[in-house]
Amino acid sequence: MIPDFRCHVVTGGDDHRRTVEVARAAAAGGAGVVQVRSKPISARALTELTTHVAEAVAAVASGTRVLVDDRVDVAAALALRGVPVHGVHIGQDDVTVRDARALLGSSAIIGVTTGTWDLVHAIHDVADLVDYIGAGPFRPTPTKDSGRPPLGLAGYPSLVAESPVPVIAIGDVTAEDAADLARTGVTGVAISREFMGARDPEGLARSVIRGFESGR
Repeated sequence: MIPDFRCHVVTGGDDHRRTVEVARAAAAGGAGVVQVRSKPISARALTELTTHVAEAVAAVASGTRVLVDDRVDVAAALALRGVPVHGVHIGQDDVTVRDARALLGSSAIIGVTTGTWDLVHAIHDVADLVDYIGAGPFRPTPTKDSGRPPLGLAGYPSLVAESPVPVIAIGDVTAEDAADLARTGVTGVAISREFMGARDPEGLARSVIRGFESGR
């Protein structure tokens, strides 16, 4: 099954009950991907949180894919248990793409953080092992300092043209940005802060998808 990358939810914060609630509601609203990110956190706590998120998401939207941020070991352990976790999103300093693929198998989803032309160009060497790249930051974000300058709308078309895999815009993206970003050629948008603070995450997911479709 090809993931629906249009609305990619990235969790955050210390309130794990809230994280599960947001993930469940966003999936019910049509979010195609939920990435479980919670830093700093122990491997054991992340395993427990991801299990709860995955089970909640699967109960309302069997097509939504649940990914673990950074921790390939946690994703592999949960997959062995039969928990409905579907892959990982890894950064430039995490386990290599080749090692992640070897550990998780051919059916897992693997996303990689990029943000510069050189990083995107390097994906060609592992394009058969990567399902998407998260390119950003779109604008400066307080949740994660990548050390890279923000791309803005103007930065995406060249990255999309260079990338051999789908490109997801990340980095303080909001629902209001979805249409404009869709016009740049990206396959979807990843949103964190807006979802974690939303009163209605289900409605927000629907809004993101409507906005993205309007810009295509």
